[in-house]
Amino acid sequence: MAAKKHSEIIDDIIEQLKPVFDLSEQSVYAYLDDANKLCNKNFAALLGYTSADEWASVEGNFPTLFVADNSQKTLISSFQNAMEKGVGSKIQVDWKKKSGGTVKTNVIIVPVSVSGHLFALHFITKT
Repeated sequence: MAAKKHSEIIDDIIEQLKPVFDLSEQSVYAYLDDANKLCNKNFAALLGYTSADEWASVEGNFPTLFVADNSQKTLISSFQNAMEKGVGSKIQVDWKKKSGGTVKTNVIIVPVSVSGHLFALHFITKT
């Protein structure tokens, strides 16, 4: 059986985790790679985007686009621990807003598997 493409995995995540994305009062996003990510309306709004689709369509390096310089190392390290060691974590992250400026948050990163593919699910609360 051939490995699924990331776009197909995103479709599976949407299907299987839709209740989490729709019902969570927290901002939530899932990240596979820079081109394949999704979020709920709360996360899009937190960063100043009009919709989850608008946020997901932004192309480029995720940390450079969305994470303040002072938080990039922390987020990347926590993401790597989730992917390589199956370790969840709670960290502080400053995000870049679409209009400029930053927003301070607490982030819970959880390694999750959908359709046999490991990815990181992030729950964000503004501080």
